[in-house]
Amino acid sequence: MIKTPEVKKIYASLQKQLFYLIPEKWDRIYLYASVIDQTLNLETGELFFYYYPKGILKKNPVNVYEIPNRFDLNEEEYIKLVEKLYYTIKDLRQIYKDEGATLWSNITIKLEGLKFEIEFHYENLTYSRYSSVERHIIWKYKYLDIPLESFNRKEKKLIQDYIDTSVLDLNEMETYTESIYKRPIKNVIEYNREKTQSNEEEESESQRLEKENKKRFEEQKYTYTYTRKQRKSLKREYNKEKTKPKELSYIEQIEAQRNSVKSQILNHL
Repeated sequence: MIKTPEVKKIYASLQKQLFYLIPEKWDRIYLYASVIDQTLNLETGELFFYYYPKGILKKNPVNVYEIPNRFDLNEEEYIKLVEKLYYTIKDLRQIYKDEGATLWSNITIKLEGLKFEIEFHYENLTYSRYSSVERHIIWKYKYLDIPLESFNRKEKKLIQDYIDTSVLDLNEMETYTESIYKRPIKNVIEYNREKTQSNEEEESESQRLEKENKKRFEEQKYTYTYTRKQRKSLKREYNKEKTKPKELSYIEQIEAQRNSVKSQILNHL
């Protein structure tokens, strides 16, 4: 097991991302993730996690993929955050690969109280006797304290088969544990609230400035005055404009010239 500062930094990042992704108070979090090497350097895998909401009446675990509908969040944006969490787990495995350490195939993360625990499992999932769906069912039974009676008949048979053969399971497992000293306050809901509040503040500020400018304009609109001397000057200009001969249009000028010529001809007859 690797315990370098770089690995511990990833552990801290995983904790923060999980805290952020859960939009309400919780008691426990359980996460499963697998990374399976395929041919041509391809990797496949899966991730899911559940949490138990805080409260006496909230006893059932909540699946991460139910959160967007449950809390009216943008599903596409939320899934991107979950994918980022999975990439962080892949980064952790890449460190193991770079260091030449034994590669784990899947991990289980548990956050209970003030304790962060991560289990590293090394079984070869490519040749597992169980499918990914079956592993999910078995994992839920093992870690989520769901009673056997809650599963359907087919799932019960699968779990019972696992229980009967688990004593023969010799797959290696390692566990790392550390204390959680402080939970980050913000989560995805708080972030959305802050954005909304910020927009409201900007809007109210904009409205305030608009009212001030409108008031200033209205005050200026009716405060312009001029003196008696200015009024006389304006009156003279008005009378001058009034007595000023009207300018003729081009056609009217031609017509006037024609009438003038016509008058001169008549006078000489």
